Amino acid sequence: MKRGLIRFVIAVTLLLSGWVLGRAQTPAPDFTVIIDAPVGTTTLECTKGCVLQGGRDLGLGDPLKDKVRTYTYGCGNTAGGRCRGTANGWLRP
Repeated sequence: MKRGLIRFVIAVTLLLSGWVLGRAQTPAPDFTVIIDAPVGTTTLECTKGCVLQGGRDLGLGDPLKDKVRTYTYGCGNTAGGRCRGTANGWLRP
């Protein structure tokens, strides 16, 4: 029983260590764009040397694959007729 408990503790420690190391490799955005637009759909586009990801999407999915050159943000009817959001950006050569 004692050997089983020791193996379990070692397995959990290795699992958590791998998760922490993998999470630490997620690249932080190089810049953040604040969106303040009228109700409806707004499109942000990187024309050269960057990729975008929605501010609410940071940390979700694969950080190397889930970035796009064109990010579309939309919102419905809000008080004041304005919508706010963010988009994170990474510079690419």
